[in-house]
Amino acid sequence: MSHSLSALVTEELSQPADPRAIAMAAALASLYPGAARAVLFYGSCLREANLDGLMLDFYLIVSDYEAAYGKGWLARANRLIPPNVFPFEHQGLIAKYAVLSEPDFDRLCGRDADNVSVWARFAQPSRLLWAADEVARIRAIVSVSRAAPTLLDLAAPAAQADGPGDGLHLWRTGFALTYGAELRAERTDRSGSIVDSDPDRYARFAAAYPQRRADPFTSAEIADNARRWRALQSRGKRLTAMRLAKASFTFAGGIDYLAWKINRHAGTQIAIKPWQRRWPLLGAVTLLPRLFRSGAIR
Repeated sequence: MSHSLSALVTEELSQPADPRAIAMAAALASLYPGAARAVLFYGSCLREANLDGLMLDFYLIVSDYEAAYGKGWLARANRLIPPNVFPFEHQGLIAKYAVLSEPDFDRLCGRDADNVSVWARFAQPSRLLWAADEVARIRAIVSVSRAAPTLLDLAAPAAQADGPGDGLHLWRTGFALTYGAELRAERTDRSGSIVDSDPDRYARFAAAYPQRRADPFTSAEIADNARRWRALQSRGKRLTAMRLAKASFTFAGGIDYLAWKINRHAGTQIAIKPWQRRWPLLGAVTLLPRLFRSGAIR
């Protein structure tokens, strides 16, 4: 990672945010005294002037899961299928937040991650709205700084295979591949519109990207990269389904959200039954096979 890219990430994380989002981040951290290390704000709401009626997105970084939850099933679930996702309301705003430990957040921002979920999000703009101390702030910045190089490294062979292009082409290729690795509710052209929403930002980051080679990728390297993406996409969709099933139990209205996701991807018209709301985890188990039968998950 180049110093210039690290500086860009540090500057971006420190940019001003809506005061209500900042207050919400501090209130969220206060729910986990002694465990909260950092709160990051990300997603499309960063570009919105009015947050009323929107669902804000946060990542809560904790020291470890036992410190956050105690020794119950939530700690085990967060470790086995990270992250846990919960709803949150504060001063009229609503949000969902994902919980990761500092080690997991750092790992999942890097190339050793077995899924795209975290580094694909934090290769995009985000804000560090709260940190427990200076050490926590620096650790969050270092982890986020790994995300963009991870995406660009893994996208580079595929971008070359698509033909000549500039830095924005590299970003578009990367986001298109990551969108194929999750069950996303957004429309299919959303991956390209991410770059189009702020092309100057992505051009600056691409220019600071530390190119590791000047020679073209070989056909064998391109084929190896394509196989890795297929594995990431297959595993990513399965993990998304598992997280949705877990969220149906931890997230108010999660079973309805799961049904909405399945309807969108499988073309079904699922209506949640009263017993599925009463026992959401069991209800999720009965719904997930619809995704596999539809071919959305392979």
